[in-house]
Amino acid sequence: MKKIASILILVFAFTVTAQAQKKDKRDHKNPKFTVEQFADLAVKKMTLSLDLSDKQQSQIKPLISAQAAARKAAMESRKENREANKKPSADEIYAMKSKQLDNQIAFKSEMKNILDKNQFEKFEKMAKMRKGKGKGKKMMKHKDSKRGEKRHKGQKDNK
Repeated sequence: MKKIASILILVFAFTVTAQAQKKDKRDHKNPKFTVEQFADLAVKKMTLSLDLSDKQQSQIKPLISAQAAARKAAMESRKENREANKKPSADEIYAMKSKQLDNQIAFKSEMKNILDKNQFEKFEKMAKMRKGKGKGKKMMKHKDSKRGEKRHKGQKDNK
């Protein structure tokens, strides 16, 4: 009995330390930047990728700042709702998604006005690549869940 209790305590301690280490790694991977810091870094990355002029940089920075501020506000709103265990209704979800898409359309049209044709084409390719990365992660999760279902179905058949 004492051996079982000591083994359980060791397993519990190991699990707690492993979870703490995972959390530390996530914090380093996604640091919390201010809106201004995020916009500055994003403009610098775009300057490197698209070879932006100083005029273009000064025009793009407020757009990215506004986009980052809106994203941060939406994230805070979701966090508050999650803490209050409040789930948005279908109409609220529709309104949020509609607003998000309107913002994306406006941002894209502004970028089209600021960038020249070649820069805009490259910007579009970069946006598709960023979107594809997120979908790749979702697809992997989806495939893993399907594998688990097949495994469970196979176990039922064997019994």
